[in-house]
Amino acid sequence: MAGAGAEAAGGLAAVSSCPPAPAVSVLAKRADFLRAASARRQPAPGFLLQARRRGAGELAQGIRVGFTCSKKIGNAVTRNRAKRRLRALARALLPDHGRDGWDYVLVGRPEATVSRPFAQMLAELESALARIHLDKRPPDPRAVPPRPAERRP
Repeated sequence: MAGAGAEAAGGLAAVSSCPPAPAVSVLAKRADFLRAASARRQPAPGFLLQARRRGAGELAQGIRVGFTCSKKIGNAVTRNRAKRRLRALARALLPDHGRDGWDYVLVGRPEATVSRPFAQMLAELESALARIHLDKRPPDPRAVPPRPAERRP
């Protein structure tokens, strides 16, 4: 029956020309969380996004993401709800907006992560990902070709 629709459309099956989204896996080791915490940060009203590009010596394929909510968030029920919301955000946006070879950590904020409208948090994560991937560092002066020396008469 699935083939009947393809035959009616001229015998061609639909093929996507987009490259497949990178796989998303979960950070599990404390060392990975600590490395992400010392890298780039992008605050948002509902959460804090930490991100880093994995080094040359590390497995650099796929997107890895971690979630953390401290006891400042509330009791176990509240922390688990906050983490569920952060996982849903990551599932919705990281395959399309995350970069292959990067680690991301979403840190919950007291009150905001649980009570903020989900659509608003989606927009905040999309914006935070865009800002975190901007390279704000000035170019390496060694990479800029030197200016030609001026001639004196």
